[in-house]
Amino acid sequence: MLPALALLLLVCLQTHVLGKPWPQSLGCDDFLGSDKVVDRCGVCGGDNTACKVVSGVFKHTFAKMGYHMIVEIPEGATRINVTEMVKSRNYLALRSRSGRSIINGNWAIDRPGKYQGVGTMFTYQRPNEISSTAGESFVAEGPTNEILDVYMIYQQPNPGVHYEFILPVENPQLSSASSPGNALNGQGDHEAPSRVRYPSLMPEEPVLPPRHQREYNWKLVGTMDCSASCGRGTRRTVFGCVQRVTHEPVGDELCDSVSRPSPQEEACNVEPCPAFWDIGEWSECSRTCGLGMQHRQVLCRQAYANRTLTVPAGLCQHLERPETASTCQLKICSEWQIRSEWTSCSVPCGVGQRTREVRCVSNVGDFVTDDECNMKLRPNDVENCDMGACAKSWFFSEWSSQCSAECGMGVQTRSVLCLKNLVSSLPLDGCGLERPSEFQACNSGPCENRTEWFTGSWSQCSAECGPGDQQRAVVCLATTDASFTVLPPSECSSLERPPNQQSCQLKACGAKWYHTDWSACSKTCEGGFQVREVCCLTDQMVPSKACEDWLRPEERQSCHPEPCLPEFDENCQDKYYNCNVVVQARLCVYNYYQTACCASCRRVAQRQSAYRGRR
Repeated sequence: MLPALALLLLVCLQTHVLGKPWPQSLGCDDFLGSDKVVDRCGVCGGDNTACKVVSGVFKHTFAKMGYHMIVEIPEGATRINVTEMVKSRNYLALRSRSGRSIINGNWAIDRPGKYQGVGTMFTYQRPNEISSTAGESFVAEGPTNEILDVYMIYQQPNPGVHYEFILPVENPQLSSASSPGNALNGQGDHEAPSRVRYPSLMPEEPVLPPRHQREYNWKLVGTMDCSASCGRGTRRTVFGCVQRVTHEPVGDELCDSVSRPSPQEEACNVEPCPAFWDIGEWSECSRTCGLGMQHRQVLCRQAYANRTLTVPAGLCQHLERPETASTCQLKICSEWQIRSEWTSCSVPCGVGQRTREVRCVSNVGDFVTDDECNMKLRPNDVENCDMGACAKSWFFSEWSSQCSAECGMGVQTRSVLCLKNLVSSLPLDGCGLERPSEFQACNSGPCENRTEWFTGSWSQCSAECGPGDQQRAVVCLATTDASFTVLPPSECSSLERPPNQQSCQLKACGAKWYHTDWSACSKTCEGGFQVREVCCLTDQMVPSKACEDWLRPEERQSCHPEPCLPEFDENCQDKYYNCNVVVQARLCVYNYYQTACCASCRRVAQRQSAYRGRR
């Protein structure tokens, strides 16, 4: 009995003096000789009074999207578990009281995994968003060294969030008479606290048996656990110190350490391991905000002799294949808001335009730049409006103040236009045949014979919008007191000739589409394509975004749809009978397999090229 008592005392010394935990393999009653169990506070033989369990269900629904606090977890909490009761588009978030975000902070949604904070490790889980209805959660063993705030990123009605954690009781003698209530969030059910005291198993001075090295020797007492449960592992022999006569186990310090046999290594669990699905990391989310997609690689693999090989997927058919695609959301997107009603039409009659204010607004109500919102969903802020037909009539200016001739007979001019009630400066037909005269005779008094250039009025602009041209008559005249005579232009060559043409622009046409010629076909057979460049330009040939999208010319078209004749290369053949396995394992990207399985790899490449061409 003495060696057993000594071992018990050594264990007690390790547990209570050195502060090391009770060995888990010994169980709660290995040394106490009773059927006591560990209570939920972690106390052997306890009655749940050394701690208090706080739990509840948060069911509030908010009126505004964003972060909302749902529960406060005090310092020193252990066995923390916060779980959304049903899957939703809401997210859980965790932040320390000092302001450090631990999970899903700053409008960034973290991936499931482990996150360190406030003295413990949190495991964040978000079940598969397609095949599972379970909500997301995070758990931690604790204890925490700082107050934690649990938030909900609210986006839809709250299905309920269950929370539970354990707090130590500072005065166990009083804990059974008090209940913490729900000072954390104003609701929820809480279990009554419990208390326990640890029994003291350590004597004041441990008694050890006398050390007589000659009475003890080394003995093979077993082997260590195998390093692998399958696929060929190794294990080592274990030698322990025993009493030479009774073979009772004693402490190793009683035997001669120099004479201790060296451990031997042997193979174990040599059977192949079962095939398993090897899951790769999720790719980045396809969108920076809102719902997107992420992908990962899933391969069937099998381990043997410290190596893991890719095997056919059929060997994993007994297991449920993990999802290779999933939805994701890094943050909530901003949205378009219409901030005003339509203005009145820009014209009292005819076709004009009206406008309204459209702004990109963040989820907290701030105005942000337009690129924060989805431009494809932007509401129109300009549209045409038709106020009905306008009346047409002839409009004319006053006669020019001076006669065209400084002396003798000349002419006076004025402008005559057919307009829409002064609304637009665009000349139109339909004002009638009785066009007012643009010229009238005038006499500036008698004068001597003289030669001069005579100019008529400018014609209407050649273009209704954008740049155009105007012309007028320019003739050489010889004027007298009573008449004038048209002369050849050479008679007025000594005089500066007025221009007979000038540019004009009644109004801007706005932007319109321009395009280049089609490029050459990308393939000579089996569905090639041609491309061309398309751009929107203003009247000044400056790029613009004002063109109508539905008028945009096509930028790509198909060509040469006829099938290609297969080419046979006698130098490209499969050298192995199982090249189909190489294709299935997607090994054709390596030069070695491209050479060893040339025909099979080339067929796959041709099929992929044809598929991309059809797209």
